[in-house]
Amino acid sequence: MAVEITRLDHTAEQLRRFAVGARTPEAARRMLAVAFVVQGWSRKDAAEACGMDRQTLRDWVHRYNAEGIEGFYDRVPAGPSPRLTPEQEAEIAAAVERGPDPDRDGVVRWRRVDLKVLIAARYGVDYHERSVGKLLDRLGFSHISARAIHPKSDPAAQQAFKKTSPSW
Repeated sequence: MAVEITRLDHTAEQLRRFAVGARTPEAARRMLAVAFVVQGWSRKDAAEACGMDRQTLRDWVHRYNAEGIEGFYDRVPAGPSPRLTPEQEAEIAAAVERGPDPDRDGVVRWRRVDLKVLIAARYGVDYHERSVGKLLDRLGFSHISARAIHPKSDPAAQQAFKKTSPSW
């Protein structure tokens, strides 16, 4: 028994051409199977020729009828929604750029654990340290940072302390 294809805007030859340029091999295989059905092959023969079950081919024909060529591609799930708004992420990026205030924040350089506490205090969102690292990466920050400078350091005293050797 053949599968009924209600979408008639593509011929079997056009479906084969779409299969050649498909983004994934799975989609190409599905397009070829539907091309066989358009040619008049039985569902059993078309499915066997493309390495799938009759029921699977039936499902792909229904997706093709409903969505067209894009129906052959796997749908990517949306994933979880962001826990911080873009404005909040921009505020975190500005805080990282500005650096911590030793008197207010109690640290001389930001670590992920410090930013985790900051985010929880400001926005009530509890991130894991690794998630803070992913957030920083998404915001364009590197995990490599310059050595922190103590706020009470004296550059002139450091320069005077350095030993100078005569050049030979």
